Amino acid sequence: MRNGRRLSDQWADAVVVRPRTGEHHLAVHRRLVLAFALSILTLIVVTTVAVLLSVRSEDCNATQGSTAAGGAGRSNGSRGDRVDEDEAHQPWKRSRLPGTLRPRHYDLDLSVHMENFTFNGDVSVELECLNATRYIVLHADRLDVTSVSVSSDSSTSRRSGGGLLRLHRHFLFPYNQMLVVVLHRELRPIRAYRLNVSFQGVIEDELLGFYRSSYTLERERRYLAVTQFSPTHARKAFPCFDEPSFKASFSLTLRHSAHFLSLSNMPPDGRTPDDRTPDDRTPADRTSDREALDGENGWVTVRFARTPRMSTYFLAWSVCDFSFIETHSGSGVKIRLYARPDAISSGAGDYALHITRRLLGFYQDYFQVQYSLPKLDLLAVPKHPYAAMENWGLSVFVEQKILLDQDEASASYRMELTMVVVHEICHQWFGDLVTPVWWEDVWLKEGFAHYFEYVGTDFLFPKWNMEKQRFLTDVLHEVMLLDGLSSSHPISQEVAQAADIDRVFDWIAYKKGAALIRMLAHVMGQNLFQRGLNDYLTTHMYSNAARVDLWNKLSEALRWAGRQVDVQQMMEGWTLQMGYPVVTVSKTDPPHLPIGYVSISQEHFLYAQEVGAGNSSLQWQVPLTVALGNSSSISSEHLIWIHNKTETHLIGPMDGDTWLLGNINQTGYFRVNYDLDNWKLLTQQLLTNHQIISIGNRAGLIDDAFNLARAGLLPQGVALQLIGYLPVESDFLPWHAASRALYQLDKLLDRTEDYTLFSDYVLKQVASRYHKMGWPSNAPSNTPSNTPSNNRSVMKASYQTEELQREVVMLACSFGNKHCHRQAVSHISDWISSNKNRIPPNVRDIVYCTAVSLMDEDVWEFLWMKFHSSNAVSEKKVLLEALTCSDSSFLLSRLLNLSLSSELVPEQDLIDVIIHVGRNPHGRELAWTFFRDKWEVLNARYGEALFMNSKLIGGVTEFLNTPKELEQLKEFIQASGAGAGPALQRALEIVEGNVRWLRLHHHQFYQWLRKAPDANMASDYAGR
Repeated sequence: MRNGRRLSDQWADAVVVRPRTGEHHLAVHRRLVLAFALSILTLIVVTTVAVLLSVRSEDCNATQGSTAAGGAGRSNGSRGDRVDEDEAHQPWKRSRLPGTLRPRHYDLDLSVHMENFTFNGDVSVELECLNATRYIVLHADRLDVTSVSVSSDSSTSRRSGGGLLRLHRHFLFPYNQMLVVVLHRELRPIRAYRLNVSFQGVIEDELLGFYRSSYTLERERRYLAVTQFSPTHARKAFPCFDEPSFKASFSLTLRHSAHFLSLSNMPPDGRTPDDRTPDDRTPADRTSDREALDGENGWVTVRFARTPRMSTYFLAWSVCDFSFIETHSGSGVKIRLYARPDAISSGAGDYALHITRRLLGFYQDYFQVQYSLPKLDLLAVPKHPYAAMENWGLSVFVEQKILLDQDEASASYRMELTMVVVHEICHQWFGDLVTPVWWEDVWLKEGFAHYFEYVGTDFLFPKWNMEKQRFLTDVLHEVMLLDGLSSSHPISQEVAQAADIDRVFDWIAYKKGAALIRMLAHVMGQNLFQRGLNDYLTTHMYSNAARVDLWNKLSEALRWAGRQVDVQQMMEGWTLQMGYPVVTVSKTDPPHLPIGYVSISQEHFLYAQEVGAGNSSLQWQVPLTVALGNSSSISSEHLIWIHNKTETHLIGPMDGDTWLLGNINQTGYFRVNYDLDNWKLLTQQLLTNHQIISIGNRAGLIDDAFNLARAGLLPQGVALQLIGYLPVESDFLPWHAASRALYQLDKLLDRTEDYTLFSDYVLKQVASRYHKMGWPSNAPSNTPSNTPSNNRSVMKASYQTEELQREVVMLACSFGNKHCHRQAVSHISDWISSNKNRIPPNVRDIVYCTAVSLMDEDVWEFLWMKFHSSNAVSEKKVLLEALTCSDSSFLLSRLLNLSLSSELVPEQDLIDVIIHVGRNPHGRELAWTFFRDKWEVLNARYGEALFMNSKLIGGVTEFLNTPKELEQLKEFIQASGAGAGPALQRALEIVEGNVRWLRLHHHQFYQWLRKAPDANMASDYAGR
């Protein structure tokens, strides 16, 4: 009522009895009855209107109405209850949770029904009230909420009903995936409450939330269920406060059929009927359990120990029938690897288990922080949206990234598997123990884990030399390709909406984050860097941190050593700005520089530099290391800080034969360009004595030269001339950098008329090294022993040689070397005739692909059959990719269509099939058409799976390079690009760059190839 008077006040006025004379008594009585009736009628009408308005308001709040399936329409208060005006604030309509309540602890009980793939459960959340509120707002998605209650006393049993608070209503708000509980009275600050929710849901066939997978053993299909909660999918399994900063502890109880065992972050705390934990039971024991439990419907209940405080997306569990192998770390942590029984019995998990034991000790020593849990399980599942997920104490891996068939796997496969395990173990500290406050700084965990892939692998296998070498080509060079686009973004980017969270998980966060951490580590020095990390981890353990917390701890470490460096001021330009600079060092521009001085300038590097796309306002604090050299020696490096657009610096004595080299060992995240005279001197140095320049810098010069040329900042011939020394190069890394650059050119030129000019040029560069190294022997090399003590020597001695041999063979076969083709055909023919695969594992992918492209359909069918019969996950991957190499449009179309069936091709492998068909010049148009025709199916299948959709879009479009294909891409984006986020815009920019390069440079490129090498050298540098 506007005047503040309630209906009860009006009623009181109407029934006041005043003294009356007798003759009026009957009339007064009648009037009182009439007033009473009218009041009752008025009360009914007003109440009805109020209820209708309330229901309508609730419908609006729930977007399209209250969802009956979620219990959203249930109301726990009387129909005429008064609702305060502050309900109009509607906190559930904001994308972020309100900060009025904090969860302290979850008691989560789940019953898992594997026979029909459903689950039901109860969650009881102990809450701390920070600010008075009538609303409890948390997350729930795709759950049927059946009951809700709130208790004022957290110490009472959630089943006792003591201290229950009166609810007005509860409902789901699907738009923000929230469950809203509205109370009659406000919760009071500094008090504890308990929220109880009962719910049920479906174990989905998707790859997020609580999902199911399957495998075949002895022709029997077996099922398992597992969780994938990162970044925002815990809410699909139970109602929770599903944001990283809402840390709490968890007590989980799982009830399921005794046919299965269950795993979670912590070891079991309860007991099975035979008084042993499920972990300790063999499959035979579980059969005995089933017999013992027949009277109890064959179910078992497992209670897991209470976790430390952690974010919801690190909670995990699985219900499966796997076997395991076990070891212990030096500090007593129990480590187990769970997988299919046949994979365990074959020894496929031995390698990963062994390196995990060593890695726990390495990280504890490096960070000086102990691993926090009593156990660590590694779970290998057949189907997973990513390579792995670092759930605290229960890391989940897709089988291809953790199971190693020691007789079938190549050296590169072993390296990749090793690095995935190293990455996930690092997350037990960076991510699980200390978690970024919000997703805008996801690089704080992913960048560190990606950097330590290389540091940790160097610990395991020092001769691989990963951080100083392989990091350059696989991380630095790769991410600079992406970060050189105008569609790039800073690694720290605002995430205002929940829908924006997925886009921060890309290679910018992972690889650029790793590159910046590496740059900072080299600027600080290893000891001070470790000191700062230790302080960061110990200060923020079991809690959250932002980037400023890291900067502060690293600055403190520098101040401790007497170095007054403001790390935040230095690094904010690198983390809050997109892209990176190209630093140009010139001895001749401007003219008349004083002797010993050079001019150094920085500008934003972009591949679209030629069309004026660079941002002139961007500027960085650049730690430029430089060294001077000549034909016989090179000086020690020294550090120059570049703060301005253009600066002049004293370098040292230089004559006409002195060259200058910047960014020593490529520790900095930037490109370096030089005046053309310096490029000429560096090229001559490589031709005469390349070993004066370090391996890392040789690779860096190659990568910088080709990418500067691609951006129009360097003549095309300079890069080609630079790699003229490759026939005498005996180290893997420069070859790897050159092959990456050559494959980039290949995708631009492979449909041009003069393509043979380019392929002949590559073959001339490769020929002498190919004939010198030959092919690997048939006997598998560097095969690890089944005994853990011998695993340490895997590929230790000859890794670089094996990788160089593989790189050269791949280039030779890819670009048409006849001897290489004959070798590949011979290997496949021997396999078919003998039914014994004697092909060296390190070159199997090259042999399979080459043979499929050269031989008839029978070879394709043979490999298709082997793909289905092989049990080795590494071999299956190689076989499937080889099938995409056919020259037959019919076979490629058949493969694309067959791959849509998850019964024939694993769901996560469909993306690789489409991408590899697109890389095949004979399949490019097929893959592009297939992608567009099946977009709705593909987007529905992979749209929520972070990297998968982005990988698919980028992979299928990166080879498009004609104006017609560019126009088709624009039409596709306009018609259906809304659901793909930034991936399609990035693809558009790449294809525009491909078309532009061909228009502007490919004629000049071929003109250079037609000239004699000596003439090229003269024409490129004459008069400049």
